[in-house]
Order: sequence, then C-alpha cells, then structure tokens
Amino acid sequence: MLMNMKDLLAVANKNNFAVPAFNISDYNMFNGIIEAAEEKNAPVIIAIHPDELSHTTPEMVKGIIDRLNKSVVPSVIHLDHGASFGQVILAIQSGFTSVMIDASSQPYEDNVAACQKVAEAAHAVNVSVEGELGTIGNTDSVETTAPDEILYTDPEQAKDFIEKTGIDCLAVAIGTSHGIYPKDKKPELRIDILDAIKKIVEVPLVLHGGSSNKDSEIAKSVEHGINKINISSDIKAAYYEKMREVLKDESLREPNQIQPPCLVAMKEVAYQKIELFQTTGKASLY
Repeated sequence: MLMNMKDLLAVANKNNFAVPAFNISDYNMFNGIIEAAEEKNAPVIIAIHPDELSHTTPEMVKGIIDRLNKSVVPSVIHLDHGASFGQVILAIQSGFTSVMIDASSQPYEDNVAACQKVAEAAHAVNVSVEGELGTIGNTDSVETTAPDEILYTDPEQAKDFIEKTGIDCLAVAIGTSHGIYPKDKKPELRIDILDAIKKIVEVPLVLHGGSSNKDSEIAKSVEHGINKINISSDIKAAYYEKMREVLKDESLREPNQIQPPCLVAMKEVAYQKIELFQTTGKASLY
C-alpha cells in the first residue's frame, strides 16, 4: 500500500513510534526489506539516494512501485538527500511519493528558498517533502564522514523554517552523523534539544545518521518524538560482509546462490531496527 510521507508519518506521530527508512541500492536488497516489513507487519520507507538512483536507474523504480502497491503494509518510496531541484523533479517523475531536498549546508535563507520551491512543486502532485536544518555530516553514498563539529538544530529556527517552507517533516541535528563513526569519536544524542523542538513544532521529526549511536539512545529518541529514522550503513554492512564471506567459495557464480545468505543477514538487522523503533505490528493502525 503505497502512500506519501505526510500521511504515513501522521499515524506514527499520533501513536509515538518511528518508521524505518531503509536505503536500498538494488532490487534484491529492496525485496529483502519489504519482506522484513511484511513479516513484522510494519510500515516502511524505501529510501533511495540520488547516487543509488543513478545505479538502480529510474526504470527499476517502476518495479519497486508495483511491488509496494501490492504489499499489505503501508509504504513510501522516498528520495533521500536530493541535492538539487533537478534531482527532485526526476524522482517525482519516476513515481516517488516523497522527496527530501537537503540544502542544510547552505545559508539559512537559501535553505528556506530551496525547500519552498520544492514544496510548491511536490505538493501540487501530492508528493511529500522533507527538509533538514543543522549539519549531520557528509551524505555522499560512496564515502561518509562525521563532521568535525555538529551544528545542532535551533528549536526556534526550526519553527520558523517549517512555517516558511511548508515542508511535511524535518530532519534535525541532535548529535548523530551519517555513516559509521570513527572509533575515536563517540556520538551522543541531545534529547533536550529534541524535546525543545518537539514542544513547538507539529510536523514529524526525522533522525538521520544513527548507525553509531547506542540502541538505548535511539530508543529514547523515539520515546521523545522522533517519527522517522534513516538506516543505510548498518544494513549494507551486514549484506556485504556476508557476501564477502560467501564469496570465499570461488566456485559460486550464480546470484541465486550468492545473494540469499546476504539477504538473511541484512534482514536480521532490519528486524532489530523495526523492533527498536517500536514499529512492529503498527501496520494495523493504517
């Protein structure tokens, strides 16, 4: 059951849980994620970064949309970290039901203007829009690096940003970073900032870059109002670590021999995230 993000997250916001947004890079990974969501009776967001879209191609998106429409669980297909208006329009034309425009590295007024422009275009065709305020590190799908310093989201500025842009959900910087943290850095969530933002805004809030945070911190963020959490590095690490192990058998060459164990490993991570975000069984609320 394919939906837009606004409608999907409205239920999560009302019922205090978070929907996982799993980044997929090929159709096999997508199949594993939607199967995991169905097995857990959980709503799910299929996220695709522009770099991933250039790899999978918009043509493959048609198959993903067809599968999501046939699924019994509520779902969204979401452009993750669109960097330009052109990338957003390509996603909308390809059938995405939600898009993110990430202008968070730009000056505040430029970020506002970019989100306003995307919201105007997307809302005209019932596509939801996510924006980001604050810095959460490099979002390049090839290499992810933690920022030297996280610029935390200012609660009053978040309120102003949402009112000016008309976005449907907001990614906030509260102490996470994209990718896997270097061993010498210890991420720590600022739940006090999350509480302050939640108190004065109504749209659902999004957490990016939580791969290296403790499960207890992630669980607490859900309890305090996070409604969407992005997962990319964790599922890909599980998938490809297993693939490296499987490929030690040099006689294997068929994908239907190599990939199934990788899917099992990836799905175990997906199950754990769905449980952690309190999403299990929540498809029944839709």
